[in-house]
Amino acid sequence: MFAGTGTALITPFAKDGSVDEEALRRLVDFQESNGVDVLVPCGSTGESATLDHEEHLRVIEIVRDQAKKAKVLAGAGSNCTREAVALSRSAQDIGADGVLSIAPYYVKPTQEGLFRHFEAVADAIDIPVVVYNIPGRTGINITSDTLMRIAEVDGIAGVKEASGNMAQIQDILRRRPEGFEVLSGDDALTLALVCLGGDGVISVASNCCPALMSDLVSSAKAGDVSSARAIQSKLLPLFSALFEESNPIPIKYVMGGMGYGNGEPRLPLTPLSEGCRERIDQVLRGIGIA
Repeated sequence: MFAGTGTALITPFAKDGSVDEEALRRLVDFQESNGVDVLVPCGSTGESATLDHEEHLRVIEIVRDQAKKAKVLAGAGSNCTREAVALSRSAQDIGADGVLSIAPYYVKPTQEGLFRHFEAVADAIDIPVVVYNIPGRTGINITSDTLMRIAEVDGIAGVKEASGNMAQIQDILRRRPEGFEVLSGDDALTLALVCLGGDGVISVASNCCPALMSDLVSSAKAGDVSSARAIQSKLLPLFSALFEESNPIPIKYVMGGMGYGNGEPRLPLTPLSEGCRERIDQVLRGIGIA
């Protein structure tokens, strides 16, 4: 359902710090015209942690309204199960095709707590849930054993895997039930994951280079590994540069330069440092983005 290339959309801000709705609509058009299959608003890259409740739902609403072809997988997670349920119900009411639900962060639940959390979210809505495993941000890893339990819950459609643990990813691919999608949450590991049988990516880099990321994924899925490797080699410096400082600081800078918002995140994230700007500008020139 959410296979292929997905973009973890930035949330563009205007000069006064408000959501730049016009820029967000143009960003959706840019993604769709360059082959992106899935739009993911209000994830980590979309600064969901600094959007208030009204803004969060408004961003999903704009993306849903503007999208003509791509599916909308709305970020709707929380470290509070009740809030995750409420956000997921709201995303469903807006018309999202599914929700991306992050593992509860900070509270460090047990594996049983993780299972019950995702079970509660899936039971509360009638659209698919994609589990988001990113231990570097949440402080907790969803083990492959727990994920296989979660995968058997009605309504659980797949996982965005950003553990960086290839052994765990391969175990998930080996054991997953039929129809359970495994999506890369790490741009640099996308080629490896797809070649191992994975289904695609939810990408940060595709904000600025959606056509290249779409070509990388489609080539890999079609078995044209040579073409996919060439694109991977071209984009690898960008993948590294976009994480020199905390995501989404670098990609906000890049997208600001392309005319999508003011180029800055909200506090407590700060604008990109001067040194990192120079390195990213050099990388962008090298791959023909700037």
